[in-house]
Amino acid sequence: MSRSDLALQRKWLRGIDLFSRLTGPIAELTRLQQSLLFAELSQIAYMPPGLALTCVQKIGFLESLYFERDGAEAYRFRNQQDCVVVCRGTEPTEWNDVKADANAVTVLAETMGRVHSGFKREVDDLWPMIEEALADNRLPLWFAGHSLGGAMATICARRCKVSKISSNPEGLFTYGSPRVGDRTYLDSCPVVHFRWVNNNDIVTRVPPTWWGYRHCGQEMYIDYKGRVRMVEGWRRAWDRLRGFLRGLRRFSIDHFSDHSIERYIDYLHTAVEKQQRAMARKRVRGHRAAAA
Repeated sequence: MSRSDLALQRKWLRGIDLFSRLTGPIAELTRLQQSLLFAELSQIAYMPPGLALTCVQKIGFLESLYFERDGAEAYRFRNQQDCVVVCRGTEPTEWNDVKADANAVTVLAETMGRVHSGFKREVDDLWPMIEEALADNRLPLWFAGHSLGGAMATICARRCKVSKISSNPEGLFTYGSPRVGDRTYLDSCPVVHFRWVNNNDIVTRVPPTWWGYRHCGQEMYIDYKGRVRMVEGWRRAWDRLRGFLRGLRRFSIDHFSDHSIERYIDYLHTAVEKQQRAMARKRVRGHRAAAA
C-alpha cells in the first residue's frame, strides 16, 4: 500500500470505533443493538469501497458490493444470515448531493402519492443495479441510511415491496433523515421503520410540512443529554431549547452538530451498554432466585 493510500486510510479511520459484532442473525439482536449496527453501517457507507469492506468484515459481513452512478452511492453488505442495503448520505462537497437536498418539488411516486423529486432521482440512478443485485436474494433484507441516505433508503425499501425482488424488507433504520413524501405515498406501502432523531437535528425538519411532506415510521428520539426517551409536546420544545442553549455555551449550533452520524453512534453505544448492564443484573437476580 502506498503512502498516500495509508494516509487516506488513517484519515477515514480517525475517531471511528466499530462496536458491533455479528455472531448470528440481525433479528436476534435487541432493537438498540440493531440501531447501533445500522448506524455504524451508515457511517461506513461514506467510505471508499476498499476501506468499507475492511470495516464491515470486522463487524461480521463477508461481502461488500458498491453501487455508484452520477454521484448517487450505496452498498450491499452480506453474510450467511443477512443482506443489508445502506445508502450513502449527504456530503456538502458533492454538488449532486446538495442539488438532491435542495430540489424539494414533489413528483408522482411509482406506487401512490407524491415523493421528493431530488431523492427519487438519486434512487432512480441506482435502482436498476440494486434490483439486479437483490433479484435472487433469499436472506432477510434490511435497509439503512443517514441524512440523504436515509431518504434514499426509505424510497428503496418501499420500491422493493413492489418490485420483482422476492424478499420483502425486514426493517428500515434511518438517522437524521429528511421528510420524503406526502401521506398518501407513505401510507400506500408500509414498512417496519425506526426513524432516529437526535434532539435539534435540523435535517429532520425539512422539507416543511406545509409543502405537504410528512415523516413516517416509528420515531426514536434522543434528548439533549443523549438519552433515548419519549419526549413530546411542550417537553420536546423545552428539550430542544436546552440543547440549543448548551450548544451556544460550547460555541456551536447544535442544529447542525446534532446531525452528525458520529453523534448518533456515540449515544446509541451508550444506550446499548446501559441496556446490557441492566440485562446482566436481571440474569444475576434470576440465577439467585433459582438457586434459592
